[in-house]
Amino acid sequence: MRRAIDLATQEKGTNPANTPIAAIIVRDGKIIASGVNRTAENCDATAHAEVMALRAAGQAVGDMKIDGATLYSTLQPCGMCTFASIWAGVSRIVHGAGRDDVHEMYFEDRHLSTMDYIRDAYKQDLTMDGGILAAECAALYFGPDDDVPEDKQANK
Repeated sequence: MRRAIDLATQEKGTNPANTPIAAIIVRDGKIIASGVNRTAENCDATAHAEVMALRAAGQAVGDMKIDGATLYSTLQPCGMCTFASIWAGVSRIVHGAGRDDVHEMYFEDRHLSTMDYIRDAYKQDLTMDGGILAAECAALYFGPDDDVPEDKQANK
């Protein structure tokens, strides 16, 4: 997780307005890919850090399946990223800050957690561990009680 935090700050800085989310994919004890949030830069709503890392992992291994891999993310993955991880064969998701640690703007679906998506997909072979270095990760984002102007909220 520390490597993901370092990547987020190196690539995106520490200003929450820059959405410094990073993801790293590890398989067999080796980092095979990483990515940072590029939604604004790429004008692409799917360019979340986790998706960028999954795309890079597919290229690195020459296959869309990265069975047995662990995805580390500085922020709890959204539904899209969770399902992309399921499709890619990720076995474990580890995240830092969770939904309750950050402003609601980071999650489009306010009523479902990532675990609901996993449960609904009947994925007993995918585990999730959250809260790893949560305070350090949460410090990268707007907090739950921050007064973020509507025009700065990506999911409003």
